[in-house]
Amino acid sequence: MSIQIGSIAPDFTLFNSEKQEVTLSQYLGKSVVLLFYPQAFTGVCTTELCDIRDNLNVYSTLNAEILAISVDSVFTLENWKQQQGFNFQMLSDFNKTVSIAYETIYETFAFGMKGVSKRSAFVVDSKGILQYVEILDNAGEIPNLDKIKEVLATL
Repeated sequence: MSIQIGSIAPDFTLFNSEKQEVTLSQYLGKSVVLLFYPQAFTGVCTTELCDIRDNLNVYSTLNAEILAISVDSVFTLENWKQQQGFNFQMLSDFNKTVSIAYETIYETFAFGMKGVSKRSAFVVDSKGILQYVEILDNAGEIPNLDKIKEVLATL
């Protein structure tokens, strides 16, 4: 399956930072922003997710839920979420199945690490259809959050 605008978003179930299962399809009827990021506790990832945290009311007004996904463990995510006061779902794709399904995984990342999520953003509409896809090869860049909000405003 090719990940592109207009295709059905691959459904998944992952554990969140509170060790509870979260399934994408449970959000049918709402828009969802999927944010994949390389690793917790890193500079650019912290900047990106703090912007989401600080503007969560904007996404809520647009009837959108935020699901932030990395290959970090639930224990790492729990710690980082508490430290930064993140107010949205943090999901562990430790086994990399969702990152692979969304075609957003580095074969080799920094320091020779394999299987790290690329920084990416996807907007899934209330019917489960992808309305925005942005996969960044450069981990130092942040997805176009203004464009994401524009897309959400049209849904």
